Amino acid sequence: MTGTQHATDSGDEALARVAVDALVEQLALAPKPALPDPRERTARDHSDLRWSAQALLPGLVAMAATARRTGEPSARLRTDLGAIGRSTEHTVALAGGGHRGALWTLGLLVAATALRPGAGPADTTALAKQLAAHPDRRAPRRPSRGSTISARYGAAGARGEARAGFPHVRRALTTLAVSRSRGATEAQARLDALLTVMSTLQDTELLYSAGPSGLRRVQAGARGVLDAGGTATEPGAAALRALDADLTERTWAPRGSAPLLTGALFLDALVGARG
Repeated sequence: MTGTQHATDSGDEALARVAVDALVEQLALAPKPALPDPRERTARDHSDLRWSAQALLPGLVAMAATARRTGEPSARLRTDLGAIGRSTEHTVALAGGGHRGALWTLGLLVAATALRPGAGPADTTALAKQLAAHPDRRAPRRPSRGSTISARYGAAGARGEARAGFPHVRRALTTLAVSRSRGATEAQARLDALLTVMSTLQDTELLYSAGPSGLRRVQAGARGVLDAGGTATEPGAAALRALDADLTERTWAPRGSAPLLTGALFLDALVGARG
């Protein structure tokens, strides 16, 4: 346990619980194109993914508490969050692994929310942007696969997304509201939000596995579902099935989009809780 992981209160735990619940709800959403589907017995250890999501809770509680005590999006806070994040990654690995992208997104958003309780999504993502702008001075020097791919192709990657104030999280929130207003079910609205992210995100996981042409194919497929009317319409649902089949056959998984949907679901839940 690091020196930052103490003196939490019930509000910190409640905030972290909302974040973990958002991740669990994202994992339960189906059918996500070429991503783990809870309806299928052959899905890649889907129950393990949901189980290991719970291992994020202590780290997110510590991040909320640290942000609340620090009180500003400072370089010191960014460094402390990085230390807690690496400790949490180790804990999650022991519980089955996964969720690194979700931890990065939720960690920054949870910390930003703890800094300004009651702030709306725009202000929260702006605070997360300020936090992400600071370097993590204790981070390992070795480059990650994501940072290597970002540098090779000029893609924003997870760090760039955060430093831009999570634009895809904000777009997903807009799509949630629009799809709901058009009568979509909650699952359909969330799938539309995921496809909105997929349609423009420079997903470094896809760039690694499929290259630039593969990324463009995935983006075009996601836009095709939305242009067909979204998942609440029969043409849109058919386009989603076709996209899922195509990506599954090619073993191209748009893993970078799911954590950003999780971030949107987290902020959406906070707005809903305030009434």
